[in-house]
Amino acid sequence: MEDELKHILIEDFEIQSGFKIKKIELTYQIFGMPIGSSPVILINHALTGNSLVSGKNGWWKDIVGDNKPVDTKKFTVICFNLPGNGFNENGFDYSLNINLGDVALLFIEALEKLKISNLFAITGGSIGGCLTWEMLAIKNDIADKIIPIAADWKANDWLIANTYLQDRILENSKNPVADARIHAMTFYRTPKSLNERFKRTINNDKGIFNVESWLDHHGVKLHQRFSLDSYKFLNKLLRSSDITRDGISFERKIQNVKSKIDIISVDTDIFFLPEEDYETTSILKSNKVPVNNHIIKSIHGHDAFLIETNQISDIFTKILK
Repeated sequence: MEDELKHILIEDFEIQSGFKIKKIELTYQIFGMPIGSSPVILINHALTGNSLVSGKNGWWKDIVGDNKPVDTKKFTVICFNLPGNGFNENGFDYSLNINLGDVALLFIEALEKLKISNLFAITGGSIGGCLTWEMLAIKNDIADKIIPIAADWKANDWLIANTYLQDRILENSKNPVADARIHAMTFYRTPKSLNERFKRTINNDKGIFNVESWLDHHGVKLHQRFSLDSYKFLNKLLRSSDITRDGISFERKIQNVKSKIDIISVDTDIFFLPEEDYETTSILKSNKVPVNNHIIKSIHGHDAFLIETNQISDIFTKILK
């Protein structure tokens, strides 16, 4: 069941640097069972996503819903909007100097306000998966199951390079949101994905290649629902991902984790590299943390976590059984 947008006010919120934010409002949606009646699964959305994870217009409606792999007849599903994503936000201060770890702290405090002391699972793709790692690093016992998808616990140099280029586009383009989205789509997918889909065909109505028309469509679509300030802010959050930003090693951060971790990688992801997930899996195993690394096989690259719904469904069915 698609639930209405809810609001929760966090006051005197202290971020990791020690600075206090007088007040910040989070919005969220709940799907499925009411809080307190069933196990809770938190889903963290991707960069241009929002809390509308299920229902007719839900961005993950093939995965989350009644009798779906994340079954809303069995679970309470909650999804917070990342602060600054612009989804029915009023008066958000985009000058706030916060990182993804601060967002993790914010979400943890919001869960406490909702009297949710333990989660059955946390999952999310891309920046949502990075945020899942951040929450685990702060509170090692936050959930029974941790399921980051097409993500990592830190921003690598390749990601930082691309977010830097995104920043340049957002600062200098005449059509910044659309142009930044066009650039982003070229590394969310792969050369093989685009080549096999479009085959150098022409859009006769527009007189351009179909791949160009497709990119234009995605640029216009995002421009219609996503502001320049939101794009800049979320881009900054993405590049800030790093659970070791305080100088404490990854090994020490996870040494007390008792959660079962299921890392889901995409074999063709050029954004969050599968070999880095393999390295993380090896470190976790050597530290006696229960972990599996599931591989989505796809020609589509990073966006496969939104496209390969059959593979995602099979993996989630096994994890959540």
